[in-house]
Amino acid sequence: MTPGVRPLIAGNWKMNGTLAEAIDLARAVAAGEAPGVDLLVCPPFPHLVPVAGALLKSEVALGAQDCHAAASGAHTGDVAAPMLADLGARYVILGHSERRADHGESDAIVRAKAEAALSAKLVPVVCVGESEAQRLAGEAEAVVATQLAGSLPDGFAAAGGVVAYEPVWAIGTGRTPTEADIAAMHARIRAELQRAFGEAGSKLRILYGGSLKPGNAKAILALPHVDGGLIGGASLKAADFLAIATAY
Repeated sequence: MTPGVRPLIAGNWKMNGTLAEAIDLARAVAAGEAPGVDLLVCPPFPHLVPVAGALLKSEVALGAQDCHAAASGAHTGDVAAPMLADLGARYVILGHSERRADHGESDAIVRAKAEAALSAKLVPVVCVGESEAQRLAGEAEAVVATQLAGSLPDGFAAAGGVVAYEPVWAIGTGRTPTEADIAAMHARIRAELQRAFGEAGSKLRILYGGSLKPGNAKAILALPHVDGGLIGGASLKAADFLAIATAY
């Protein structure tokens, strides 16, 4: 972790769960304790309002999984950042590898969405990460540096934006990079943030994601510049999610 930076443990529920399951999960997370750590849950769009209700009077923040770059307009099926803010969301995940792959989102699109999030007073959680082929070719750090340069808008640091590093090949596979690889990538991300934003870049939170679970959380979260986690599958069980959050 980075000295002086409060960790963030974020749950990305993706496209999972019934309404009843979402409410039960939110209540269980809200009832847990993780001293010294910020907690964030990002349910599917239809569950945002009931989950917001389940989180009332708790310290757990609400986030969304995506937003459109426009504040309004003829964009059937999309959701604008101001709409998310109206529902009580404080964060929004942008540029997740599943969005980049499934919906063809480029760095420029992610940057435009991040700008929209900032305009709506939402904190963008911008995801970056390499494919297995890029890792094997020795291109991982260069790929992530390019994604950062293209995806982060000028106001990102001033708003306390968050970067989440998720090696694409580790998401949902049970496989993780070595601790040395994670530490090296987070150090490179920190250097790129400092290059882009100066001193402010030294305190931005960098999360690790990709098969982070209770069994490996303590070792990974102790690495330099790992300031929390973006949790997928393990966030769908409150006990696992909270176990990761208390691994510091």
